[in-house]
Amino acid sequence: MKPNRLVFPLVVLGSAAVALTACASLASLGPVGNPSVPQPQKPVDLEQYAGLWYEVGRYENRFEKDCEGVTAEYRARPDGLIDVINSCHKGGLSGPVKTSHGKAKVLSGSDNAKLKVSFFGPFYVGDYWVLDHASDYSWSIVGEPSGRYLWLLSRASQLDEMTRNTLEARTRELGYNWDMVRMTRH
Repeated sequence: MKPNRLVFPLVVLGSAAVALTACASLASLGPVGNPSVPQPQKPVDLEQYAGLWYEVGRYENRFEKDCEGVTAEYRARPDGLIDVINSCHKGGLSGPVKTSHGKAKVLSGSDNAKLKVSFFGPFYVGDYWVLDHASDYSWSIVGEPSGRYLWLLSRASQLDEMTRNTLEARTRELGYNWDMVRMTRH
């Protein structure tokens, strides 16, 4: 039986298509705002972290495009996982509400500061690192290992000047490019 001469070129073309798709997908992730993401600075008490947070700033990303009034709510589950409910007003503060439901699991050995998040079934692919937080859990800085994503969270929808300055200073100290932060309107 002679091997089919078309098989090898088709495999090469198929592999090239997969590689190009992966490269295009990576290119659409956005710029790196911190090439050396630090490890989380403090342990996280999940009971204190749970509840409603307002996104007060972020690195722009494709899944939050045109979002304002962004919130994230975290709830402990009996099975040890955490429910994640993200909401935003699409197109502006008076736009329709878009909500995403997911779940997160804590990575062992991380003092509860590193989680894996899933919004798509059983696959935990998203990294969620609580890089720093206020001792009273009034604000939090969240990132992930690539340095492409950053979220600044607060328990209040509007920041007072002192909290805003603290968040900016800590974000810069952690190595993030503050010029890339897009403040969220509420």
